[in-house]
Amino acid sequence: MRRGDYLIKRTAFALATILVAITINFFLFRVLPGSAITNIAHVPHSSKQLQESLTREFGLDKPKWEQYLLYLKELGKGNLGISWADQQPVTSELRTDLANTIPMLTLGTILAILIGIASGVVAAWRRGRVGDYGLTGLALLFYSFPTQWLGLMLVVFFASMLPVSGMSDPFLVNPSVPEKVTDVLRHMILPSTTVALTLYGSYALIVRSSMLETLGEDYVLTARAKGLTDWATVRKHALRNAMLPMVTLIALSLGTVVGGFILVEVVFSWPGIGQAAYQSVVQRDFPMLQGIFLVLTISVVLFNLLADLVYFKLDPRVTE
Repeated sequence: MRRGDYLIKRTAFALATILVAITINFFLFRVLPGSAITNIAHVPHSSKQLQESLTREFGLDKPKWEQYLLYLKELGKGNLGISWADQQPVTSELRTDLANTIPMLTLGTILAILIGIASGVVAAWRRGRVGDYGLTGLALLFYSFPTQWLGLMLVVFFASMLPVSGMSDPFLVNPSVPEKVTDVLRHMILPSTTVALTLYGSYALIVRSSMLETLGEDYVLTARAKGLTDWATVRKHALRNAMLPMVTLIALSLGTVVGGFILVEVVFSWPGIGQAAYQSVVQRDFPMLQGIFLVLTISVVLFNLLADLVYFKLDPRVTE
């Protein structure tokens, strides 16, 4: 398969996946029971005329196929609809939520990648020794812990030293730019650490397994026979090929970064897209949930496409 054919095929598959996801995303929320109007119906003094007026305003009185065509038309313009909860554009609200979520989760993911790769390489290098058992056991331990439990344990042990709620100090009056950045970073420490501890175990285990497989290949034995040190053999010959499975895992993690860690943001009251998803479920705010799921789906598909391209660069054999 030629390079151009490979790129076209992977891109077309990604676009088709996004289209299918958009369709499922739309109809999924239309078959669920209840809506924003259902909640209003239980509010005291809510008249039937008000409910009918809101039904027309939200377009809920139209047939499903007509709602779907209107949804596609507005989606092409970048309009994700109006939130049922606060009557604000979903696009602008998601932009704000993403701006809060991405820095915190990106920091945690980068820490997890660095620590996971280092732990996995050292564990494979010291296979069968105390270092291997210790690092592998620690990775398994953190991999098995529930995310919310890790977050709550960090709150219990570090609440007296670090902020555990929100992303800024409400009592900080007219802060300078350095003070504001420092305050946000202090609030970011515990949720980012929770993300890092949640992800690092899977990275370490995958890298260790892949490294052990790679270290048994003939070209690694040849490198050792040439007189290269163990570390030089690992760094120059084994690590690059062992990173192939890691590329997929990192791509999937980066896709979920955009969607947010709902449990982390709920535990630490971080005003990001995960917290917005939780609030939207409680309020039955379907347009907001549609927007969140759409952003998550597109991010996962695009990062998987990026992983395919990186695979192509690291191992040209994928086109054979």
